[in-house]
Amino acid sequence: MTTSADLAHVRDVAAADRPAAARWAWLAARQRTWLSALLIVIFSALVLPPFVLLVQGSLTVGSTGVSDGQWGFGNFEAVLRSRHFVETSVNSLVFAAASALLALVIGWVTAWIVERTNTPLKPLAYLTAIISLGTPYILYVTAWLLFFGKAGPVNHLYRTLTGASDVLINIYSMPGMVMVEGFLWSPLAFLLVGATLRNANPELEEAARVHGAGVWDTIRRVTMRLSLPSIMALSMLVFIRAIEAFEVPALVGLPGRISVLTTDIYSNMVARAPPDIGGASALSVLMLALVLVLLYAYGRLSRNAEKFATITGKGFRPRPFDLGRLRYVAATVLVLYFVLLLVVPMLMLVWVSLLPFFQPVTAAAFKLISLNNYRTVLESGHVELMLNTFIVAIATATIAVLLTFLAAWLAVRRAPGAWLIERLTTIPLVFPGLILGIAVMQLFLRIPLPLYGTLGILIWAFVINYLPYGMRYSSSGMLQIHRELEEAAAICGASPLTRLRRIVAPLLAPALMAGWLFIFLIATRVLSLAILLAGPRSQTMAVAMFDLWGNGQGTELAALGLMWSMLMALIAVVFYVLARRSAAGALGRA
Repeated sequence: MTTSADLAHVRDVAAADRPAAARWAWLAARQRTWLSALLIVIFSALVLPPFVLLVQGSLTVGSTGVSDGQWGFGNFEAVLRSRHFVETSVNSLVFAAASALLALVIGWVTAWIVERTNTPLKPLAYLTAIISLGTPYILYVTAWLLFFGKAGPVNHLYRTLTGASDVLINIYSMPGMVMVEGFLWSPLAFLLVGATLRNANPELEEAARVHGAGVWDTIRRVTMRLSLPSIMALSMLVFIRAIEAFEVPALVGLPGRISVLTTDIYSNMVARAPPDIGGASALSVLMLALVLVLLYAYGRLSRNAEKFATITGKGFRPRPFDLGRLRYVAATVLVLYFVLLLVVPMLMLVWVSLLPFFQPVTAAAFKLISLNNYRTVLESGHVELMLNTFIVAIATATIAVLLTFLAAWLAVRRAPGAWLIERLTTIPLVFPGLILGIAVMQLFLRIPLPLYGTLGILIWAFVINYLPYGMRYSSSGMLQIHRELEEAAAICGASPLTRLRRIVAPLLAPALMAGWLFIFLIATRVLSLAILLAGPRSQTMAVAMFDLWGNGQGTELAALGLMWSMLMALIAVVFYVLARRSAAGALGRA
């Protein structure tokens, strides 16, 4: 039985511990404040100098990239008065809009068939998307160039059947650029649209069918309208990425004499001696302004998506749409998607990799098949390139995920300076890869650090570029961890860093691992960011493949690309399995 003396003793102990508890809370707050300040300094040092130096370079007339030249708007005047700039800008907008539309149509149709219907052969779409995550863009582009080129199977068959001397498809044209870029982005469009359609409430579609609406009317008047915000947001995202694209404009557009903004920037830096850093910087700043406007529009579209929410409670159960006999037609679409986006480019690369030089598929060509190209690749220095790529990708993913893990924890828990940390990690979204490469190059031409032309400068630039992706994965995972777990540990005397290490990190591990693998895969395939920063001994696989194609070594490129893609596809499968398990775990916890 509790006596008044016992209660008095408890009050005395609590009173004695109150100063200690207050002192502990003060120390915990100081730890978070110091950690926030440290991250703000790190992110500021990473993100702000390239942006400042890019603007400075655009305002420096007659600069060779070090410290000479005069301040003024001469670079902008030269760019804006050029008729070539108008033509290039129109080409960029047409190319981006048309390729975004094509990618969205392919991605939406495929996603609707896979996620909302009872069509068979659905794994084909996932297999295509997964392998595309591990395949460098430049490899896909070269495969379609070979397939649709003048000596490719399509045009060769056309000339054989008709006796014509011209080509059926001119791949080195604006429609050719749009087709290849649209194919490149359609797997991503499929994955993103699929995430929306997967959880769409089918009751509204079923109600439309009960009232006599056909399949097409239901899609047009119900499904498409409900997914309109996600479609608009995704189209804007793909449009932005197409504006920033470099591989297709460089490999398809330049041979066809079709210039866009990114190839003009590249030409100013590479095709001129000395490089026109001022002109390239001015073009880059103008392109940054365009991307900022597009990102603002993308943000507005994304914020309005909740108006179209259809998941309303625990009674929600997504059910497939019964197509009846039409499911076999839909399955045919999936087979065509699989063949066109995966089988055709891979078979084309296999064929080219087995020949001493490229030629059409004929009976005589089969006599020349050998494994010499693979032997040449293995005996050359490409193993060092693979090692360079792995070092850059692993270091980039590790550093980016570690920094954004801490940043997301502070941002979600609203630590001092959280809003500034969020802004700093978001700024790199406005930097297209080629422009960020120019900005980082100018930075290390001006500061006394011997990193230019080394793997260090690549890692530096890659970390900046992928901070927003790491922040997205880490923040999404942090939002699922309730603060009461940390509060319970704090009551037991755990410091903020102890709570972060013992509680938050283990619970957040699946999201962090998924983010790490995603950044790793993207870093192994990017070309635009590395092409201006890589030195003779610091080339990555994407840069090496670009040089092989430029040197006319398409057969060696095919052999090297296939070996690399097989390795990356295995890692992509790991990423996909981990993501599915993380999603299943999240649903189980919910």
